[in-house]
Amino acid sequence: MIDFRLWDSQRCAKYLRARDYAEAARAAIKVMHEQVGVLRLDEDGLALRGLLVRHLVMPGMLEDTQAILRWLATELSPDTYLNLMDQYRPAHKAETEPQFAATNRRLSRAEFGRAVEIANAAGLWRLDSRCPA
Repeated sequence: MIDFRLWDSQRCAKYLRARDYAEAARAAIKVMHEQVGVLRLDEDGLALRGLLVRHLVMPGMLEDTQAILRWLATELSPDTYLNLMDQYRPAHKAETEPQFAATNRRLSRAEFGRAVEIANAAGLWRLDSRCPA
């Protein structure tokens, strides 16, 4: 299981303090996928082997979500198991520092719904069961 947070290098620098985060994440995820392939489950739904990618959808950053999900579908496989997460909660610097004001809110239902639509449009079909269809 691996997280893929942001795509845009400027956002990576601002929020993660690592301008090359997306590039490094893509390289690591690609190697993991080559090593273990798509997630395989047994008849009871337990994971046997394979990659599960988590993506925390950030408020106001659906462009990053779109780029990440398209990349997963085209560069890895549309069979990639995806856990889209809507749990973002502003805390610490998001609540106190003006430079992070854009993230000082929760993700809206509409934004999360749009993220699910983006996943489907990209051809990703193995969404975590907690994601609406």
